Amino acid sequence: MQKTLIICKPDCMEQKHVGNVVDRFEKAGFEIVGCKMTRLTSAQLREHYAHVADKPFYPEIEAFMSSRPVIVLALKGDNVVAKVRDLLGPTDSRKAAKGTIRGDFGTEMMKNVVHASDSEDNGKIEIARFFKADEIFG
Repeated sequence: MQKTLIICKPDCMEQKHVGNVVDRFEKAGFEIVGCKMTRLTSAQLREHYAHVADKPFYPEIEAFMSSRPVIVLALKGDNVVAKVRDLLGPTDSRKAAKGTIRGDFGTEMMKNVVHASDSEDNGKIEIARFFKADEIFG
């Protein structure tokens, strides 16, 4: 069974879509094995977005992602990484089909409702970044 990290981003929190998002994951058969509300720190964000931290647009990402508390989830299921990404739709919400999470609730590239791990290996790394071992239950 694979695990993946989900971050319900500030736009998801502000627009009160967390319940809808979690409902879709549960209806898809995934198990929530970790869940907490947190405010992401500059250090966490710089590590999480290390692949773009030197880009001119990074300060905008950090400002957005730290603008309010978020909910982080660890999900478990068969092929969960690929299946969650299918449920989400493309990163740019403007290109996401209706019926996908980003197509239904997202508004742009950054305000795309949810972050999800892009590989099984990154799922492990990202879960360890945001959860202590004793905060994962499965």
